[in-house]
Amino acid sequence: MTADFFSAIPTIKYEGPDSDNPLAFKHYDPDRQVLGKRMEDHLRPSVCFWHTFCWDGFDVFGAGTFGRPWHKLEGQEMAEARLEAAFAFFEKLGTPYFAFHDVDVMAPAATMAEHVENFHRILDPIEAHMERTGLKLLWGTANVFSHPRYMAGAATNPDPEVFACAALQIRHALEATHRLGGENYVLWGGREGYDTLLNTDLGREMDQLGRMLSLAVEHKHKIGFKGPLLIEPKPHEPTKHQYDRDTQTVYGFLERYDLLEDVKVNIETNHATLAGNAMDHEVAAAYALGIFGSIDANRGDPQNGWDTDQFWNDPLEITRTMIHMLKNGGFTTGGFNFDAKVRRQSIDAEDLFHGHIGGLDALARGLLSAAKVIEEGTWEKVLSDRYSGWDRGLGQKIMSELSLADIADHTLSEGLDPKPRSGRQERLENLIIDAV
Repeated sequence: MTADFFSAIPTIKYEGPDSDNPLAFKHYDPDRQVLGKRMEDHLRPSVCFWHTFCWDGFDVFGAGTFGRPWHKLEGQEMAEARLEAAFAFFEKLGTPYFAFHDVDVMAPAATMAEHVENFHRILDPIEAHMERTGLKLLWGTANVFSHPRYMAGAATNPDPEVFACAALQIRHALEATHRLGGENYVLWGGREGYDTLLNTDLGREMDQLGRMLSLAVEHKHKIGFKGPLLIEPKPHEPTKHQYDRDTQTVYGFLERYDLLEDVKVNIETNHATLAGNAMDHEVAAAYALGIFGSIDANRGDPQNGWDTDQFWNDPLEITRTMIHMLKNGGFTTGGFNFDAKVRRQSIDAEDLFHGHIGGLDALARGLLSAAKVIEEGTWEKVLSDRYSGWDRGLGQKIMSELSLADIADHTLSEGLDPKPRSGRQERLENLIIDAV
């Protein structure tokens, strides 16, 4: 049985910061109360199916290195063995959620008809494992980027027949997510962009993408799915330019195609980096624009300019991000999904646990540090004081009633000569460092 692959690994428990057990949590204590809420309920952690159980360690320079037992099987036998191993891992790690693409969980298919058949064939076993373990689905999605038919995009493909194939996959993945009680549905446009404008009609492709999103929203309501659809921003790689490059770009797209009511963002740390943005910027922007949904927790390598999907363990970056989350109420239907993979040299079963234990402990430390900053109160006071002029007098009038000419006349009549004030950046940076 493939579940035996993890038989030597104990159930992972919280042992506290003084523990020297590498297979125990040092900081992640699911039931610990943080600002009136359980730590698990703040983080809502999820394990991704694709990197953890589908990837065999292959990269563009070499063959797979892992040799997991399910990788040696084929067809439905492989799919069910991999599923059994996955749930054995989920149970021992103790996370409440998981996430998957359609092709992650099913037997490979040669035709679209076989795709539908094989995908539906695995849903009963998934449902049975979920009922047995109590595990929940954070989100489902369709992989409409890996197959050669999607080399020029899915919704944005110049061939409408490719669009149709993608629509079929999205329909069945959305319906499966609904059936399994998924709390969100993600649309990751892995190849929704272009390599060169020489062969690209950019306006037409964006209209096609808007049409696909509109169709997905329409179908969501038709089947009664209550969760949000989530777009995952990414600037490039694999394509030169992708239409969903960052949170603010996605907002403009959603506004243009009248999708703001039903679609939010699933923000990935490494994608923020590739866009030239900090993760806390992406999260703050999503809250400010009203489209925050969920997070894929990973990181890139500063010396490696592509999407390396390593476990997120930067305490300062996590803390800064968590401050904005706590300030804005945290997750609703979203969570921290570990869209991260162990390195291809990390070939042992326990390496999968080390990666996820470290990822959960890093998130827990960031949460506790951010809560400390919020509770101490200095950060919010400095921020409030800095913008206090907008809460009274001239500031309120500028935002509500004065014209440009009125403001100009007021400046002259009052002889305004405002003096610069410190932004206190170093003081605030020290607050974060002291809290970590």
